[in-house]
Amino acid sequence: MNLAEVMENARKRIGPKCHVCPVCDGRACGNVTPGPGSKGPGNGAYVNYMGWQNLRINMDTITDGGNPDLSAELFGRKLSFPLLTAPIGSIRLQFNPEDDVCDFNDDCMAACYETGILHAYGAGMERRVWHRAIEGSERFGNTGIPVYNPDPEEELFELMDLYQGHEKPAAIGAVIDSAGLPHYRTLMSGQGGFRSVSDLRRLKEHAGLPFMIKGIMTVKGALKAIDAGADAIIVSNHGGRVLSDTPATAEVLPEIADAVQGRVKVLVDGGIRSGLDVFKAIALGADACLICRPVLISWYGGGKEGIVCYLEKIRAELEDTMRMCGAHSIAEIERDMVRMTSIRL
Repeated sequence: MNLAEVMENARKRIGPKCHVCPVCDGRACGNVTPGPGSKGPGNGAYVNYMGWQNLRINMDTITDGGNPDLSAELFGRKLSFPLLTAPIGSIRLQFNPEDDVCDFNDDCMAACYETGILHAYGAGMERRVWHRAIEGSERFGNTGIPVYNPDPEEELFELMDLYQGHEKPAAIGAVIDSAGLPHYRTLMSGQGGFRSVSDLRRLKEHAGLPFMIKGIMTVKGALKAIDAGADAIIVSNHGGRVLSDTPATAEVLPEIADAVQGRVKVLVDGGIRSGLDVFKAIALGADACLICRPVLISWYGGGKEGIVCYLEKIRAELEDTMRMCGAHSIAEIERDMVRMTSIRL
């Protein structure tokens, strides 16, 4: 199976909202896939995508050559390359009503196990989905990292307690950028799912595991996450769907990475579509990246094998880019290996 076959198969199965574009940049679907999201005037998915495209890579082939080491460490785990597949709460509501996120999570964890990375998974409030994801993670080398939405605290504690009697995940995550989604405003009596520093600290203490906070877009937010005890932050604006006109994640990543000074791991998502984009993110200060929508499209195009096909493409592109820039390891990818372009595409 090759990527062209995966894309062609996906077009037949994914449902009416997604057009399976050659590059998933949010333009054809108007950034309503997945949904629901903010209906502001901007297209945050496209802004995120262009944030990476407006960076260029500085080649340097005067080097010793050899095969670069793509491995990275995260939460005590060695990743074969610095990538996680990102969480999706419900594909039944957002893509095809005939499909179940349980099946996606199972295949994604199997694909991540095969390729040597981790799958960050969501499941909303459906207990059956959490139970199956926990069991799937155990089957596939404990590759799953649960990422919880901003639901009521007592319910989050109950979800975390489902791990009792099971192998503990490498970490847990809390999503804070989805607080702006309309259904969370309804769920939380109009208040949304907002969290204070003390709220987040309690979640970490209850979990007793490395703690990751997703939805950081400012230096102030990053410092508050550190105060809450975060072990990692994800620079993310929820795919640009919760507030129109936010900056691209690529725009804010360098200042956030500089501000935290290695006190937490810095991850980033939003518009990352190639191994070249992963290279750019590492150069700007990220420790690892997450990719969401193209992974789901690949699943529709070929199940586990489709996801593996896509992930291997990302890894090969990252390896080629490192080789062409003289970076023999992830640690050797430095900021002077990228530059902003004055050419607008």
